Amino acid sequence: MKKWIWLLLVLFVAVVVIGIGVFFHPTEETPVIATMGVETPRQGSKTPQVSADRLFAHIQKLNFKRFTDVERSRSRTYMTSILKKFGWKPRLEKFSSGVNIFAERQGTDKTAGAILVAAHYDTVAISPGADDNASGVAVVLEVARLLGSHPTPRTLQLALFDKEEEGLLGSKAFVTNNTRLANLRGVIVMDMIGYACYTVGCQQYPPGLPVSPPSDKGDFLAAIGDAEHLPLLNAFQNPRENLPAVLRLPIPLKGLLTPDTLRSDHAPFWYQGVGAVLVTDTANLRSPYYHQASDTPKTIERSFFTGSAQIVVNATTMLLEDRAL
Repeated sequence: MKKWIWLLLVLFVAVVVIGIGVFFHPTEETPVIATMGVETPRQGSKTPQVSADRLFAHIQKLNFKRFTDVERSRSRTYMTSILKKFGWKPRLEKFSSGVNIFAERQGTDKTAGAILVAAHYDTVAISPGADDNASGVAVVLEVARLLGSHPTPRTLQLALFDKEEEGLLGSKAFVTNNTRLANLRGVIVMDMIGYACYTVGCQQYPPGLPVSPPSDKGDFLAAIGDAEHLPLLNAFQNPRENLPAVLRLPIPLKGLLTPDTLRSDHAPFWYQGVGAVLVTDTANLRSPYYHQASDTPKTIERSFFTGSAQIVVNATTMLLEDRAL
């Protein structure tokens, strides 16, 4: 995940506040901060629960740099083996400089479309990337385990993108498949969701933030979505469970005025008019290990990461069952 993703976001939010007041006057239809108890699940629904041990096992298995061709090939061997273990049939999709992994489980309603859950697996040259982005990969693999044999109206698709750190090359290649895009009803992209800090001041904010921060600590999860697809963004909530707070940020005009909100793998989907949400722990505004050799498994905060994973599973389950999206 690239630096300064929030800097222009804050400047743009200031314009939005003045123009439409959406952040100073949130409504139930467009909430900004979701905290425990905002909404409850639909009656009779039961969301699968994540396993902290399995999540951390994936991060440990991916505890090596994933930059060179050999390193990334080693990563793909592990990820495809896990997907096959859970009954999926992953496909390697080569593009000019890398290889994406794609798999899908058909829904019970062929007309309902698909929900894609994705993360990038490559790293920068010097980092083993536990948070950036083995944390996202681990959740994709946990979604595969929990929902692979869980029938839903919508089709569930999974993608693991290559070469995000070199200009979103994997996701840009992915969206060239127009037939696949036509069936997509929403995309969830995870990029760094495993780091939290609990001392006052450990979360940084750019000067002049026009909204009250959700916390004076780095203990919340951010969900950034395009304002044209609010039902997708609003699926990120904390019903009844002791999960991290979620800061939801709707971005108008596909990020045209906020280019720093376009620096992860959700952006190519926005360009194509497909609703997508970036889920993140805010990267360098919180973590001192961002793009460093020190981004190792021991820096992952277990309870926050497990809660973040559960939020993604909750949202994915809801979207897979919602035919009206």
